[in-house]
Amino acid sequence: MSNPVRGSLRRHRFIGTAVALTAAVALAATLSACSGDEPPKKAYTVPPSLCGITVEPALVEDVLPGGDSLTTATVKPNGGTVRCNLSVDGKLALSLTQAWWTQGQTTATVSQGYSGTDDGTMSEDLRFVHTGEAGVGKTVSSCKVSRQPEQDLYTVVQTRDSGIDAPEAIEKLLTAYTKAVEGSAACREPAAGS
Repeated sequence: MSNPVRGSLRRHRFIGTAVALTAAVALAATLSACSGDEPPKKAYTVPPSLCGITVEPALVEDVLPGGDSLTTATVKPNGGTVRCNLSVDGKLALSLTQAWWTQGQTTATVSQGYSGTDDGTMSEDLRFVHTGEAGVGKTVSSCKVSRQPEQDLYTVVQTRDSGIDAPEAIEKLLTAYTKAVEGSAACREPAAGS
């Protein structure tokens, strides 16, 4: 009688081990699918004009997370700042900012006012500093308007808790965005009668 019980126990242990092993393999497959080797798909389209500034959409897309929808909103927190906030699936993902600072500041000094720029890489001409998450750029000296006397216009690109760490992409977007701002109404006096 002891043989049938022993055989039954062995079969039960084998089946239990097989079930546990199958569950572990299924869990590992699920976790690897969740962690994903590929970033989430970007089902949205980046418009060529963001809050009135024309920027190559591919440069913007390179620093945005995956998702289904993209929205933009212009925010003016004070008289010298215009911020274009981009949200993916309702979550703030990127801010493109124009900010007037007292004339004579350096890009390194201004960058201290923005998160994500610590220990950034400075350009040779000292106009730009960037990391993989954010960057600050100084517009050309001819960017002057009477409504902002004795001030210099800076641009800021900041990712917002999106997990993006792409120094080259931030640098390219920062440079392009700064150049676009320099060619915009932000750097020109309004036409007479405006």
